[in-house]
Amino acid sequence: MKPLLIAGEINVDLVLTGCERLPEFGGEVLASGFRQGPGSSSMICAMGLARLGHPVAFAGVTGMDGWGDYCIDAMREARIDVSAVRRDASLQTGITVALSSQQDRALVTYAGAIGALRQDMITDERLAGCGHLHVSSYYLQDLLQPGLRELFERARRAGLTVSLDPGFDPHQRWGRELVALLPLVDVFLPNEREACAISGESTAQASLHALRNGHTLTVVKLGGDGCIALQDDGSLLAVAAHAVDVLDSTGAGDSFDAGFLHAWRRGMTLRDCLRWGSACGSLSTRGIGGTACQGSEADVRAMLEAAA
Repeated sequence: MKPLLIAGEINVDLVLTGCERLPEFGGEVLASGFRQGPGSSSMICAMGLARLGHPVAFAGVTGMDGWGDYCIDAMREARIDVSAVRRDASLQTGITVALSSQQDRALVTYAGAIGALRQDMITDERLAGCGHLHVSSYYLQDLLQPGLRELFERARRAGLTVSLDPGFDPHQRWGRELVALLPLVDVFLPNEREACAISGESTAQASLHALRNGHTLTVVKLGGDGCIALQDDGSLLAVAAHAVDVLDSTGAGDSFDAGFLHAWRRGMTLRDCLRWGSACGSLSTRGIGGTACQGSEADVRAMLEAAA
């Protein structure tokens, strides 16, 4: 199988867990745990796919600094092809501070080099060597956004399938530009809040119908409530999350993406793709940070067999 190419952001996650509440200016809260790890939606998805044994290549931009070295070394250790990662001495590698509780997390991000990737940095030769293109964090990709249609069109001409995780819009403008790209996207992977904001609907189920375009498979991630998608006949298919002792939910949606895409590229049924995504998302919450406890293929199979 040809590698899955991820074009996206690179940053370090500094995860503070056990926060009882969010701090206010002038105040202070205590955390009960801390971990530094590879961060960003794109890197967590890439590391999750590699953990499943999936061949992965990565295209992104980092600064010429210690954080950049750290991220690239982490991907190399996971056997991810980083030959398409650019270093820019004029930029700092991005950092995200995650304040996490058992219920949810809040993020503060210094973008740095996150938005520096351009579509012309991904050559046709690179695309020709891959079988699938995945893009995460659409709203953080300042220089990639204007060229994303051209990148998707080049990828499709080269025979690649395409997936997109929009991530959260920190400016909360959302807009309709992303919706116009969806006919070029095979798999769209928003969470509930993102799906509702992008579609203009008030519920996840209504957003599935609103975003239906006859081509794109939209999967809405519901956190602890599992995930939903529409089947070919328009009927709703829902899969529950797995019960685990949650330590930190940072990056669970990105690990879901990894599990779903791993199964989808192997031609599994929609129900099984959702089950693989749900299992990978659940397994990742057992540790602090997005990559500490991502599941292997054996871990996922054991979880699914236990739930059968």
